[in-house]
Amino acid sequence: MIRFSTSADACIPALPQPALLLEFARSQELPETALMRGSRLLPQALDTAGGRITPAQYLQLLENLLKLAGSPDTSFLLGQQMLPGQAGAISHALLHAPDLRHALDLLCAGHARLTPLLCPRWREADGMAVLYWSDSFGAHSLRPALVEMHMAALVSLCRWLSGARLPWRFCFNRAAPRHVEQHEVHLGSALRFNCHLDAMLVDASCLDQPWPRGSNVVSALALRQAEAELQAAPGLLAAVYDYLLEHVRCAPSLEQASATFGFSAATMKRHLQRHGTHFQAELDQVRSHVALYLFLAQRADNEAVAHYLGFHDAANFRRSFKRWTGLTPGLLREGLAIQA
Repeated sequence: MIRFSTSADACIPALPQPALLLEFARSQELPETALMRGSRLLPQALDTAGGRITPAQYLQLLENLLKLAGSPDTSFLLGQQMLPGQAGAISHALLHAPDLRHALDLLCAGHARLTPLLCPRWREADGMAVLYWSDSFGAHSLRPALVEMHMAALVSLCRWLSGARLPWRFCFNRAAPRHVEQHEVHLGSALRFNCHLDAMLVDASCLDQPWPRGSNVVSALALRQAEAELQAAPGLLAAVYDYLLEHVRCAPSLEQASATFGFSAATMKRHLQRHGTHFQAELDQVRSHVALYLFLAQRADNEAVAHYLGFHDAANFRRSFKRWTGLTPGLLREGLAIQA
């Protein structure tokens, strides 16, 4: 049976991340009562060590803060204070990561504590390291701000630990925002929108360059001490994504997935509905992400991707891909090539 947390479970420690929102509001002299509106929380709940809140409450706090601040750079400023965080031993391990490869491994392994609302995954292929973010609990309209926040967090962390600004490139599953200059200020100019994937790419040569603040010994020791943090259950959507990604070549069904999670198909449907999604949407997302990865990292053609994903022929795959993304594979590849 697969372990997971839902948006209604009190699974997120109030310190440090939700408390960061309160600290930011205080620094901007924003009203605390307005920040807490709709969350059923009091400010002292975020100042208490050992306290936990639900993902839904965390998302409500973030929504309130973004509205109160009313500035397009708020998500980026929050992200710059987010990592390595104060999540115990896993944060200590990240602080002493000897290089980018170790940092990405730690971030992905400890995401339930370090980045609970979005789940990072990374791969190395064709001379690139590609890290992409998927939803853990159903962020909906807050997804763009969360992506900005998490990308800024990783950029800031890497710049601090490496002593240099890494040559990241950024892909966004959204149209270009009105205030794109904030992305350029905080992330750089290598931005691509309408990519159907929220991802960060960097040359693979950066992965093993030693970082001056890093220590293999200290990081490894802290990682061993972080066993409890690493056992934290991921969000439902992150767990479903991982299951579908593992079985994507076998065309997994709702019934098969439900049985693996330990409940009926009807219960799985209800869980996903509470998170604002449904099984087919999650499966289509994973399939489109795998197809994009094969197009970009392995330069695969339609026939190869169709075969990998279990389609009978390339035509069938092209129709499905257009349903997933709104574009044919050829048009998407051309767009990505032009912007690369």
